[in-house]
Amino acid sequence: MSVSTEVEADVPTRRRVVHLILNDGPQTAKQLAERLELTPAAVRRHLSALLDEGTLTSREERVYGPRGRGRPSKVFVLTDEGRADFRQAYDDLAIAALRRLSAAAGPAAVRELATERLVEVEARFRGLRDADPERPAIEALVEALAVDGYAPSVRPVSSGDQLLQHHCPVANVAAEFPIMCEVETLLFSRLLDSHVQRLATIAHGDGVCTTHVPRPLPTPRIPRRK
Repeated sequence: MSVSTEVEADVPTRRRVVHLILNDGPQTAKQLAERLELTPAAVRRHLSALLDEGTLTSREERVYGPRGRGRPSKVFVLTDEGRADFRQAYDDLAIAALRRLSAAAGPAAVRELATERLVEVEARFRGLRDADPERPAIEALVEALAVDGYAPSVRPVSSGDQLLQHHCPVANVAAEFPIMCEVETLLFSRLLDSHVQRLATIAHGDGVCTTHVPRPLPTPRIPRRK
């Protein structure tokens, strides 16, 4: 097999690697090997090529809570360039459709569509909370978002938590129609019963969508009347 033919044969597998990370978030080499039924050596070869071309980058896996022995695993994530290659055609079509919808029915119709898009996220969240009411709401939201490929995680900070979304399936659309981000933020606020604040979005050129979830204020004690 010639070098060019071998490279062409590798393309479908590399696209499968990218699609897995795109849809399911950051992955370790071991996870990719198991899901693609490849040897570790084969996965490393594909990952190396995707890193070299700038489609992927790597970082240490974020671990919350007690950390086991040994170094954290390395996970592979899509770069902005990698995301753009796979979403451009779909985004162009979606943007054109929303422009026509807005022109024909007004901005309220776009807001309604943005709201409907998140119905399944809310339904998954409600199901998870019903199954385990004691589970922190933000953990249930992370799991609900992960299904749609947002690659979410939580970062504790001194004033509460930050909900991070390492991928946005509609980033290009949201760049032209910010209502997508606004509706999503309102949903987070309602589900978490908190006055959340959007600090950064991929749609505005930031590397990660970051939402601050403040820690609830203590309930003031009301002195008893004598």
